[in-house]
Amino acid sequence: MQTRFLQDILSNRHNRTILDRWERLALPDGWLVAGCLFQSVWNRCSGLPAEAQIKDYDLFYFDDGDLSAEAEAGVQAHVAHVLSDLDITVEAKNQARVHTWYPEWFGHPYPALRSACDGIDRFLVPATCVGVRPAGDGFNVYAPHGVAQVYEGRLSLNPLIPHKALFEAKARSYQSRWPWLRIEEGVG
Repeated sequence: MQTRFLQDILSNRHNRTILDRWERLALPDGWLVAGCLFQSVWNRCSGLPAEAQIKDYDLFYFDDGDLSAEAEAGVQAHVAHVLSDLDITVEAKNQARVHTWYPEWFGHPYPALRSACDGIDRFLVPATCVGVRPAGDGFNVYAPHGVAQVYEGRLSLNPLIPHKALFEAKARSYQSRWPWLRIEEGVG
């Protein structure tokens, strides 16, 4: 299933270009994550172009040497420069600093993370906990819950982030765009 997952996400020309330019992005512990991946799959499963309905492309990285917003803004500016010709929104977020702003933004506590993968682990929906990055002649896929749930369209609450109201809003938003997705009660 991982081979199919890679084929589907790479059918999105923006994902492919971002990954082709990976070395130029120079993100420590960097990963292409989230919606641009699982939504590419959902689009393909729905008979839509892989790029349809994708609002932004997220990059996670981990740099605990500088937790300032200014340092993250500098990385964001570099990423925007490298990918400026794509005419898409790309957001680079330092996972080492999420705990500094998450409680104020979302109203819930958030632990200090140890890696970018720790951030991927904490998406609200287990099916969406996916990341990819180049490795040698191929790609590393990080999917702590596997990729089967992505194809099954199963949306459940992540026990690491048990914020039911946030989950329900996110799941309803996904289901409004991909009606075949199933919102499940309880945790994933």
